[in-house]
Amino acid sequence: MYLPPESLLRLLQLPLSLLNSDQPTPHPEVSDGKHHGHKNLNNLGNLSPYHDASTVHGASADLPEDCTIDQVILLHRHGSRGPTGEQDHILELANTLEKAWDIIQSSDLPPYLKFLKQGYKYDLVPEELTIVGRKELFDHGVEFSFRYPTFSTKEVVSTNVQRVIDSAHFFSQGFFGRGAENVTFLTTDNFTDPVSWLVPWESCPKLSYVEPYEAAQKWAKEYIPPIVERLNGLIPGVGFFLNATRGALYGCPYDLAARGKSPWCGVFTARELRGLEYELDLFLDGYSGHASKGDPGPLVGAFYIKKLIERLTSKDAEPLYLDFAHDITILFALSTLDLNKDAVPLSPFVDHPPAHRKFRSSNQTPFAAEMVWEKFTCKQSFEGPQVRLVLNGVTFPLSICQKCGKDKKYGTCSLNEFVRANEYSRNVEYHSQIWNATCELDH
Repeated sequence: MYLPPESLLRLLQLPLSLLNSDQPTPHPEVSDGKHHGHKNLNNLGNLSPYHDASTVHGASADLPEDCTIDQVILLHRHGSRGPTGEQDHILELANTLEKAWDIIQSSDLPPYLKFLKQGYKYDLVPEELTIVGRKELFDHGVEFSFRYPTFSTKEVVSTNVQRVIDSAHFFSQGFFGRGAENVTFLTTDNFTDPVSWLVPWESCPKLSYVEPYEAAQKWAKEYIPPIVERLNGLIPGVGFFLNATRGALYGCPYDLAARGKSPWCGVFTARELRGLEYELDLFLDGYSGHASKGDPGPLVGAFYIKKLIERLTSKDAEPLYLDFAHDITILFALSTLDLNKDAVPLSPFVDHPPAHRKFRSSNQTPFAAEMVWEKFTCKQSFEGPQVRLVLNGVTFPLSICQKCGKDKKYGTCSLNEFVRANEYSRNVEYHSQIWNATCELDH
């Protein structure tokens, strides 16, 4: 895929303020917030629009002045996309509203539901990168070139999923400019690794969506029924049942992903949106984290950490690596590093979502999430090569290998300590005993 730079700029320089105009009046409990005129729209789990993560207390955003960044390794999630399996719920919503057209027209609706009188049409393209997603990636490419102006590479790697390939191209147009014409774009199909560092779960057939999905559904049956009751009380006769209400909840993040605005976001309270966020976290923590049986996350994510260490320590390593993949690629890596494991595993059997949980996909993997690894050296502040993780614009402390006060202040650790702390990952092998026990169906 190639777009002439002039056409790309005309497409992507459209201000998001235009996309966000004419927003309906929101529910009183979600007004006066930080994003798109509402509260909590940065807390929609892995369906959140890109935003910088919350600052981690005590971790400095800037390195000491005598330090120089020598190598940068980027793992980037694709940008905002259309729905996957959730589209069935959104279609159910659209059908429910269409059948209730006469009831809606004759109803006295609160301000945040008056948009229903204009009708609600489902027009989202499933799974494809949206215009908002294209802009996210192009902007990130431009910002990345400002942050690391002296770094360059001749290769960009992505998974073979089209939205990820497109994301890599849009980022590259922003980062390289016209130089993107001279870059080689590779996908995981170009590599012969027995386990891909970008899609390692594809080599683990035993890894299952079933348990995580069931846990998320159990929580959904707790937090959604009160919303169903509330909506049916506001518009009697429409028939907001479970699936249509789920469609309305998903309509919020997916409208944002497609157009940068959504009338549905103003329908739900902050508490209700936190319920959706926790539902998504339960599923993701179960699949890529620590909450599922056998705790496969650290094993599967070890192949990304192996590749990372190889790049950080090899004498022949490039100064810049640009990889594009998925939210769970990042989450598997964090799981392997033990950086987002909660002391008490996330559970659907709670009265409300834990407010201070470590596993939070809203901060860790919104659309267009950026995991940036920096290797740096200093004249005096640190001795020898050091490593830092910047996740979505914020220093993410490497607690697994910090040895001194400066490590804690800057969220860093020495390269030697980082390698030593990840001995488990370095020793994981495809078809080893632990791999077969965790991943292979015939063991």
